[in-house]
Amino acid sequence: MSKRNDIITAARKDGRTSLTEVESKEIISEAGIEVVESRLARTKKEAISIAREMGFPVVLKIVSPDIIHKSDSGGVKLGLSNVAAVGRAYSEIMASIKQKAPKSKVFGVSVQRMSPAGVEVIMGMAKDAQFGPVLMFGLGGVFVEVLKDVSFRIVPIVRRDARQMIQEIKGYPVLQGYRGQEPADITALEDTLLKLSSFIEGAPEIKELDLNPIFAYADGAIAADARVILEHQDHQGDSPPETPLKRLTPHGLR
Repeated sequence: MSKRNDIITAARKDGRTSLTEVESKEIISEAGIEVVESRLARTKKEAISIAREMGFPVVLKIVSPDIIHKSDSGGVKLGLSNVAAVGRAYSEIMASIKQKAPKSKVFGVSVQRMSPAGVEVIMGMAKDAQFGPVLMFGLGGVFVEVLKDVSFRIVPIVRRDARQMIQEIKGYPVLQGYRGQEPADITALEDTLLKLSSFIEGAPEIKELDLNPIFAYADGAIAADARVILEHQDHQGDSPPETPLKRLTPHGLR
């Protein structure tokens, strides 16, 4: 039995259709997509212990199937450079969630290494009523949230489709090395889109998926956050009535 099946079976037993970041990353990683390792800490002591093992600086993020907008809930702390900072961040996250999302089911926090700065891109999938799974690509930040600068393709895709998805967004010059920046590794982004397409094609139980942000570097790309939503068991294989443009709205995962 694959890790994906184990994780999905456990979520179903728990009555969930929303996977946690840690679960989502495990599934995505199994598909061969590079992700920033995240480990679940259920207590402050565990968070400190994991941070020590990983090495500083680290990021803490709330792990809850009920909280999509982690930053908006005060559930994200970046650039934590020592044990004291991790302990303080854990307490602050829990206090903020208790105040802003008191009814949420909280599993703990995820701990991950702080990723180097890179060009932020987003990749995602949602199911269209007519066409089935539709893949999305765009630059992160203001490009996707305000300008809606994204491209779409129906799954499955081939390399030419992946290349066109990347090239046709208005923000493509940013990936080419705008104003002296190092150009991003376009081949690595194409590879990620192709792996995502293959993964989606073989996973009909997945309804929605977001990788946001993916950090694009000169020598690769890595997903810093992931979100997976499952189909309801009694609707597997059915297409939702929405269009991909309505479903594939960025969630600002950090």
